[in-house]
Amino acid sequence: MAVNTILLDFTVNSTRLTNAEESRILQDDMEIVLSNYVPGLRRQQVFNFAGSFIVLLTADRGTHITLRGFPHGIVTCNIEYFKDDEEKPLLLLESIRKLEKEIAEKLSSKRSHSIPALKRGDHIDRYFPTADERILEYDIDKVLYEEKSRYQKILIVHSRSLGNLLVLDDLQNISESDLIYTETLMQRGKESYEGKEIVILGGGDGALLWELLKEKPKFVYMLEIDELVMKACSKHLRSCCGDCLDKMKGDNYEIIVDDCVKILNQFITEGRKFDYVFGDLTDIPLSATPQGEIWDFIRLILNSSMKVLKSSGKYMTHGNGASCPESLRMYEEQLQKLYVPVEFSRAHAFVPSFMEDWVFYQVWQKHN
Repeated sequence: MAVNTILLDFTVNSTRLTNAEESRILQDDMEIVLSNYVPGLRRQQVFNFAGSFIVLLTADRGTHITLRGFPHGIVTCNIEYFKDDEEKPLLLLESIRKLEKEIAEKLSSKRSHSIPALKRGDHIDRYFPTADERILEYDIDKVLYEEKSRYQKILIVHSRSLGNLLVLDDLQNISESDLIYTETLMQRGKESYEGKEIVILGGGDGALLWELLKEKPKFVYMLEIDELVMKACSKHLRSCCGDCLDKMKGDNYEIIVDDCVKILNQFITEGRKFDYVFGDLTDIPLSATPQGEIWDFIRLILNSSMKVLKSSGKYMTHGNGASCPESLRMYEEQLQKLYVPVEFSRAHAFVPSFMEDWVFYQVWQKHN
C-alpha cells in the first residue's frame, strides 16, 4: 500500500496565465476534463498571485488534486491518492495518457507530458539513484532482508527482471544479473590470477571473492568491516557469492572482519607484498572539488594499496558512471598525485542493476 502521485504538465501561451479572465477559463477547462476521470471531484480553494494560481480539488477515495499555473507558461496537475495493495488504481497508464491528451487539447497546449503514478510511503522501496543522481524505478516485488548494522542500512530485495538485489544506504550494489560488473572489475580474460596473492578491500557481497577463487589464486585476503552484510548475502545472494561466505577461512582464502585501513597498515609494517589489490569500496563521489572525507579516504586507500603491491602489481577498482565525467576526471588527477608515479587504464561495462555504463580502473606503478 502506498500513496500514488500522478504528475502531468502542460506548456501554454503565457497570456493564458497572466490574463485574469483567461486564467480563470483555463482553470475551469481543466476541472471539466478532470471530472470525467476522477469521481466526486470538488473545488475547495483557489489562490491567485503574481500571475500564478493554485487550485485545490478533492475527490472520492481521499483524492487530492493540485493545479498550478506559472506565469512562464507552464501548468502542472498533481493527482494524489492512497491505494491498498488489493485496490485498483484510480487511473491506469492508458487513462493517464488519455487524460493528458484531452487536457492538452482543451488548453491548446504546445507541449505536454505525463508520469505514471509514483508510489510513495510503501514498505517496498522501488526508487534508487543513478551515479549522476537521476531516479530509476525498479520492478521490486519483495523485501527479502532489511536491517541496519553499525555501519549502514542493508536491504536485499527481489526484482522480477534482475533477481535478488543488494542495496546499501539506498544505493544499489549488485544483483544476480550483474556478473559483468565483477568480470569487468577483474578484467577476466585479460589478467591472470593463477598462483597470485590478492587483497580485496571491502567486497562484502562475496561476488568478487567467489569469481577470483575460480581462477586458482595462491591466496586471497578479503578485508570487510560489516559482518552483517556477509551474512545477509550468504543467504540471499548465493548465485553471486556461492558458499565462500559460509566460513571465514578456506584453503586459499581468508576473510578478515575489520577496518581495511588498519589491516593494510599492518601489511605495510610487515613488509607484505601482493600481486593485486582490489578496491571494492565506496564509489567516486560527486563533488565540485576533490575535497572532503570520502576523497581523503580514497587517497589514503590508493597510497596504502600501492605500498603493499609488488612492483609488477596492479590496483583494480570501480569508479563511477560514465555519465559523471567531472567526477572521473578528478579521480584521475588524484592518481597523478600519489606518492609513487603510476599509469592507469580504463574499462567500461553496462551494469544491468545500475542501468548505466560503469567505469573501472586498473592502476600500476610507472617504470622508467
